[in-house]
Amino acid sequence: MSALPTFEDVQAAAARLAGQAHRTPVLRSGTADALGGGARFFFKCENFQRMGAFKFRGGYNALARFTPQQRQRGALAFSSGNHAQAVALAARLLGMPATILMPQDAPAAKLAATRGYGAEVITFDRFKEDREALARRLAEERGMTLVPPYDHADVIAGQGTAALELFQEVGELDHLFVCLGGGGLLGGCALAARAMSPRCKVYGVEPEAGNDGQRSFRSGELVHIEVPRTIADGAQTQHLGQLTFPLIRHNVDDIFTASDAQLVDAMRFYASRMKMLVEPTGCLSLAGALACGLDLQDARVGVLISGGNVDLARFAQLAGS
Repeated sequence: MSALPTFEDVQAAAARLAGQAHRTPVLRSGTADALGGGARFFFKCENFQRMGAFKFRGGYNALARFTPQQRQRGALAFSSGNHAQAVALAARLLGMPATILMPQDAPAAKLAATRGYGAEVITFDRFKEDREALARRLAEERGMTLVPPYDHADVIAGQGTAALELFQEVGELDHLFVCLGGGGLLGGCALAARAMSPRCKVYGVEPEAGNDGQRSFRSGELVHIEVPRTIADGAQTQHLGQLTFPLIRHNVDDIFTASDAQLVDAMRFYASRMKMLVEPTGCLSLAGALACGLDLQDARVGVLISGGNVDLARFAQLAGS
């Protein structure tokens, strides 16, 4: 196992990403504050990031550190969509080939965007095939470098730059809620929080149907589950990683869950009150903040919106239901 990333790695990633990643806006909402019982919410809007999600940060940071030989052979990744797009776009910007394994049922917009960035897309059945084993075999056959979606030190460090920017802009916070799938975003953001706002409580929020992270965190042992059936397609992970699990255990205060119904409510809120399109996975953080039962009155609360890549037809179906 490679060494765990540090806050210094997050800072180095920020320098690497300067001029490449968008410095996404931090928005406020009085209506959200009222819903949160008098909290003061600060929304870090990674739905406005390049390719529509925070994943660009980690993907670009990882590929930018390739050797000349690695660049020649290219990058291989597996992803339900956002990491796929991130690696595809980063590879195009850095002039290298990319091959992406994506589930057959990935959102059509994510499949189209990944191909649009120039990557070769190979599909698989997420409920019958092991994507990690497929990816390892294919990378070995082609001599490509495998860049996993979350369990990679450079990916984690890149994702942490989202929280670094949030703290740089708004100062210290009392609480930070972060969407949780495999733990790359949460692990990286927790590193930034511990360095820049030591008293800030950091929480992950994952789908209620796939609470492997919560179970792992509370038991102290890495829990593996079946692929969860949830509208949060970006968080249909089966376990935390060998790097993300210890980072989360050491730097995170708790992990909450959100139901699909709560995610739909958050999608509607973002669209109707903040005029933003946020994908179901990106709604985990707000849904968790509103449902966790913590007293947030007068607290300064960071909410990391992870992405906005959702088919319009799917959005209309969910938000209109």
